[in-house]
Amino acid sequence: MNARQHESHQDLLDHFDSADTPRAPLDAIIVPNGRPTAYLKQAIHAAKLVDAHLVLLCSMRANASSAALAAKQEGVRVTAVDVDFLPDRVVPDFATDKLLRLSRFHRPVDTSLKRNLGLLLASFAGWKRILFLDDDIKLPNPGDLAAAAGLLDEHPVVGLANAGMPDNSVVCHALRDVGAVQDVFIGGGALVVGETAFSSFFPNIYNEDWFFLLDGLRLRPSAVTGTAWQYNYDPYNDDRRARGEELGDTLAEGVFGLLDNGLGLADAHNEYWGEFLPERRRIISTTIDRVRSSDIEPGQKARMVAALKASIGRSHLITPELCVQYLRAWQSDCVRWQRHIRELRRDRRGELGIDGALATLGIGHLAQPGIDGRISTGSKRRPPSLRPAVPA
Repeated sequence: MNARQHESHQDLLDHFDSADTPRAPLDAIIVPNGRPTAYLKQAIHAAKLVDAHLVLLCSMRANASSAALAAKQEGVRVTAVDVDFLPDRVVPDFATDKLLRLSRFHRPVDTSLKRNLGLLLASFAGWKRILFLDDDIKLPNPGDLAAAAGLLDEHPVVGLANAGMPDNSVVCHALRDVGAVQDVFIGGGALVVGETAFSSFFPNIYNEDWFFLLDGLRLRPSAVTGTAWQYNYDPYNDDRRARGEELGDTLAEGVFGLLDNGLGLADAHNEYWGEFLPERRRIISTTIDRVRSSDIEPGQKARMVAALKASIGRSHLITPELCVQYLRAWQSDCVRWQRHIRELRRDRRGELGIDGALATLGIGHLAQPGIDGRISTGSKRRPPSLRPAVPA
């Protein structure tokens, strides 16, 4: 079955030159904001240039009031939401969360929560085309956004090609750093999403954006165009990053390897994972050996080895049964998410637009809109145990 990790998944995407694509407007730019307001300059500039509503979903080091003020000062239509004290009913309690919550595989980060909230806001605001943009992404040519939006009639999801720091896992970064071939894929950092994909969701696991691209059985028609630029970071500075990534990286690489081979989720059975997991560990072990024998600076080499050891240590806790169990829970969550949207739509208030969306979700008191200057009352903070241990 060729149960191995592939160097690239680019053949799964349709590639377009942004100069040759039709153009369409964006309704909103949604930023899962965890950094100080200074990191929002790119998002604010892009929203102003394309005249899109800017939605800032704030937690950690972000502040909804100051973020909204910065955007308003530039004349941008903005809604900033303090997500640290969302009501429980806003996003459903997923089976995938329950499966991992009390295990070592639980990831106490809120990136998926924010993106799912963004999908709900877009759905109930009546928006058709949105951009998910991380607060550490630069857009060299914001005109690429109209090109990506213009592809949404045929491709529910369109990513901007990352020309900056490769958006990879620790393991994939290490493979590249020792000279192996390692490509990148589209991701949630700069992802244009059409209305037909709002029925998908982001599970709380590393590579959550790869799972978002799936419809429960197969890959949605997905494209790539234009350019985004990921700011530099050190993937090896904290080995907790590697531990937190391992399950999601294993599952995503395993599933997308099947897709590369013309297979699907039905083929992700115990036997497949029984072959894939030892091969994944062999790759990590071989990479450790290559790092040790390389001429990489000694301090960096030690950090790389420590991170890779953390990855392989966590990998040994992953069983074929867990992989199958997670994917089944994720498929049930796909149905749960769609049912959640239907139930909210049934109870929806009459008002349209972002104010109507906030009212439908019952979170207007957590928002700092860019219209009437109301001050956010969402001052309570999520308990420290639920905050990210390392940057998401």
